[in-house]
Amino acid sequence: MCMSLLFLNLGFGEIFFILVMYLIFFGSKNLPTTAKNIGSFINKVKNTSKGITKDIKDSILDDDK
Repeated sequence: MCMSLLFLNLGFGEIFFILVMYLIFFGSKNLPTTAKNIGSFINKVKNTSKGITKDIKDSILDDDK
């Protein structure tokens, strides 16, 4: 489930095509920094979603008491 959300249901061919297009338009010099930024963004989104899920679960548990 997490991988399907991570890649938005993209297959290997689509991901490869996006990577090739990126290399054609931006070159390989920016690839490491872009990958780092994308990884950081994904990590922030994951942490935020975990926090929201925890808050919702805590709220539901508090309402039951």
